[in-house]
Amino acid sequence: QPDLNWRNPAVQAAMFDVMRFWLDRGIDGFRVDVIWALVKDAQFRDNPPNPDYDPSLPPHHQHLEIYSTDRPEVHGIVSRMRAVADEYVDRVLVGEIYLPVDRLVTYYGAGETGVHLPFNFQLIRLPWNARIVGDAIDRYEAHLPPGGWPNWVLGNHDRSRLASRVGPGQARVAAMLLLTLRGTPTLYYGDEIGLENGIIPPEKIQDPQGINLGAERTRDVCRTPMQWDARENAGFSQVEPWLPVSADYASRNVSTMQADPTSILQLYEELLALRKNSTTLQVGSYNALNILPETCFVYQRATEKERWLIALNFTDAAQTFSLADAGQAKCLLSTYLDRSGGIALNDISLRPNEGIIIQL
Repeated sequence: QPDLNWRNPAVQAAMFDVMRFWLDRGIDGFRVDVIWALVKDAQFRDNPPNPDYDPSLPPHHQHLEIYSTDRPEVHGIVSRMRAVADEYVDRVLVGEIYLPVDRLVTYYGAGETGVHLPFNFQLIRLPWNARIVGDAIDRYEAHLPPGGWPNWVLGNHDRSRLASRVGPGQARVAAMLLLTLRGTPTLYYGDEIGLENGIIPPEKIQDPQGINLGAERTRDVCRTPMQWDARENAGFSQVEPWLPVSADYASRNVSTMQADPTSILQLYEELLALRKNSTTLQVGSYNALNILPETCFVYQRATEKERWLIALNFTDAAQTFSLADAGQAKCLLSTYLDRSGGIALNDISLRPNEGIIIQL
């Protein structure tokens, strides 16, 4: 990325004109890379060494980045970016930010003058555990400022693929989580077909991190081409792509999964259709329920007119729980794509790696 002197008013003016150039052409907005690192310390002080550095992390973690990231002055620049975006109708600013929740939410700005969506990467970095994930969601919701709209991310170009991190079964549970939480979901390409980390021969590594730090550190594994069909190069390109396609492309591709009524792609389509047609999922409130067993994460989405319950089994073993509500409800969708209709609220069973949506 170019390292510009954002303290220079002329640089700011030039960059804001770049924004207007594209906004005038009708783009919907910007995803601003490493927005929390736009401004450096005015005195050019060195970052101190990080005594807890983990060698498995990228080299910049060797230092505590107190002088090169999250400087107070960055918020003024972000607010001016927002002012430019607000000169146009229905445009959005997304900011890439890797910070703890209490610092992350400051990028919404006072009175909604920051980015519309400071990328929330909390879940992408946590162990896949029902209680840990649930607590992180509640903590994030509690920290949101007035008017701050939530957002959720489970995969991106810098982390191992979702299906590789949590396993193929839990990838379906993760899909239901992402698309039923309150807020805007960000879906990383390939997650909708359960794409796993690719295998990149050392001589084909393109990522500078992998070239400089060793093949085991490359991020190329999560950047392989999208797999559209069973043709050569997975239908992505008629020539050799920048990175090799995954070995399973003949079976794991969009065309094949569109023909399979039980595929993970069909699950994503069902979830997106529910979301598109449900005010409850779009704007309803969120409330986590304290349900045993702790291997399940259960929460409600609600409006004045209806309540939906989402129950997610984070394990590969069957689980059962009950609600205080008596009577029957309606199961709208299972991650298995084979279950709907009446369900007894005093005896709710979840199969291994299953999530369900219940209309109460």
